[in-house]
Amino acid sequence: MKGDEARDVRGGRDRDAEGRARNARPRDGLGRPLPHGAEGVPRQPEGVVRGPGGTVREAQRLLDAGMPFHAHEVFEDAWKSGPGGERELWQGLAQLAVGLTHAARGNATGGARLLRRGAGRIGGYAAGGGEAHGIDVAGLVGWAGELADRVEAGASSGAAPPDAATEAPRLTSAP
Repeated sequence: MKGDEARDVRGGRDRDAEGRARNARPRDGLGRPLPHGAEGVPRQPEGVVRGPGGTVREAQRLLDAGMPFHAHEVFEDAWKSGPGGERELWQGLAQLAVGLTHAARGNATGGARLLRRGAGRIGGYAAGGGEAHGIDVAGLVGWAGELADRVEAGASSGAAPPDAATEAPRLTSAP
């Protein structure tokens, strides 16, 4: 469990010290719950306030490691703590990460839908050069559409789900 969380299963739900529902089950690299007591990957701490650069660096690290579910949590922190005018950007990036998560889990329909929804959300930031905070918005929109098309085509042909690390996008145009 994370930090100061205590496992309180009153009512059959894991709860933190403040009584908020939390799922204390360990998770794999794609965020899937594992049985209690199994070895999972460390979870992202919640509520971490990072600047845009720190958010992008941490999310890219997680994406490169094949952990898009965890990258989505980093983007979620950014939309909750950042300026309201950037909420769509960070939410859209979180949706792209969750779309990749679902696709890699074998949920082609949900993955493609979230990839397209995330691309639509960040698309407005592509004006004026296609970057925001160094994020290659135009490139991500193209990546998301292309991956969504491939995921849907693969599902109808019986292809294996995409590998999250192999398919991880580059968030910036810099290497």
